[in-house]
Amino acid sequence: MTMTNQRKRWTHLLSALVLAGALTACGSGAGTSTGIKQGTASGDDAQAKTVIHVGVQGKTGILPYARQTGMIAEQLEEQNIEIRWHEFASGPPHFEALAAGRLDFGSVGGTPVIAGQVGNVDFKAVAVVSDGKKGNAIVIPPNSSIQQLADLKGKKIGVAKGSSAYNFLYMAIDQAGLTDNDIDIIQLQPDEARPALDSGAIDAWSIWEPYATTAVFQSGASILASGEDLGIDAPSFLIARTDFINEQPEATVAFLKAYEQTRLYFLEHLYEVAEEIADAEKLELEIVTTVLENSDPILAPITPEFAASHQAQADFLFRTGGIGKQLHTADVLESKYVEQALKELEAE
Repeated sequence: MTMTNQRKRWTHLLSALVLAGALTACGSGAGTSTGIKQGTASGDDAQAKTVIHVGVQGKTGILPYARQTGMIAEQLEEQNIEIRWHEFASGPPHFEALAAGRLDFGSVGGTPVIAGQVGNVDFKAVAVVSDGKKGNAIVIPPNSSIQQLADLKGKKIGVAKGSSAYNFLYMAIDQAGLTDNDIDIIQLQPDEARPALDSGAIDAWSIWEPYATTAVFQSGASILASGEDLGIDAPSFLIARTDFINEQPEATVAFLKAYEQTRLYFLEHLYEVAEEIADAEKLELEIVTTVLENSDPILAPITPEFAASHQAQADFLFRTGGIGKQLHTADVLESKYVEQALKELEAE
């Protein structure tokens, strides 16, 4: 396959995200602040309230747990900060909301971060929340004839465009000597892909957690390959709207401190948390426990190692025609807020 043909395939698959971000930024007031201070009382002693809009996806991570329990909101309420939650099916829609000025923070995989930078969305990745080694996998149905990555040739593979699992799929088949011309990529969001896998409409599914583990337990699916199996590091990030963190540095640090305190509680009470999530979301406890045991959430500065892994993803996308320009990904990486938050917590 020529680079020109490969670029056309990738451009078709990723352009929707980039275009949506660009159009939203142009037409929806991307420079407006959702972190505005709102008066809560009249008179000279009235105290302003800062509103933080936070994106959440899935049911088992730190942010979903914080929304369910109110843990972050309760910590910030003491500082007159209000959290408003916004639910998304995957990473790419976060950037449309960021570009429109409707979102301040969210947690997403590396591929949406790359696409957001290509689309000139004004944001920063402010912390690493997962090393990504166990975050993505290619799942196959029970009794599948697929035994190795090379067997994906000619098969229909479901994946959400622009997601971390999307880039993972391309890096995985590259290791098997395959290209996107060798497989049939079917664009599916998680709630569409699972029924498609179960019915046989697709032969494999490239997906992130907790969906991979859920498919294994509920459908008898198998993991063909994971990022850990293939040595593919794919860090996930906490992203923030640039205007917000510039205008509200103290609220930014406060949010990161609350996130870290919630994360520590999450890890220290893992099985109790699993029971809470399973009960609230009507999920099987064994599934939730397995997902949490594999998740290993972190909150860390973007070290040179994490930055290099992220740059490698962007370079791969450029080399294979997935993005039309070479990126200097360090331009959107900013660790000073999380470093300050962790420093303050250590001193408390």
